[in-house]
Amino acid sequence: MGLLYSLLIGAIAGWLAGKLMKGGGFGLLLNIVLGIIGGIVGNWLFATLGISLLDGIIGDILTGAIGASVILFVAGLFKK
Repeated sequence: MGLLYSLLIGAIAGWLAGKLMKGGGFGLLLNIVLGIIGGIVGNWLFATLGISLLDGIIGDILTGAIGASVILFVAGLFKK
C-alpha cells in the first residue's frame, strides 16, 4: 500500500508542479515521474533545512510539489 500511496502522491505533486512552473513542464507523464522523484527531493530538502510542513496527505503533496518544482526548474536550465 505504501508504494501505491507514493505513486499517487507523486502523480498529484508532479501534475501540480507542472501547473505551477509555467513553461517548465515536460508533459504529463514526465511531470508525474518528476513528482515522484520530487517527493524524495522535497523530503531531503526540508529535512536538511529543518523545515516541517503540514502532516498527512496535504503535507506530502506540498512537499512533493515543491521538490518537483525544484527539479523542473533545474531541468529547465538544461533544456535551453
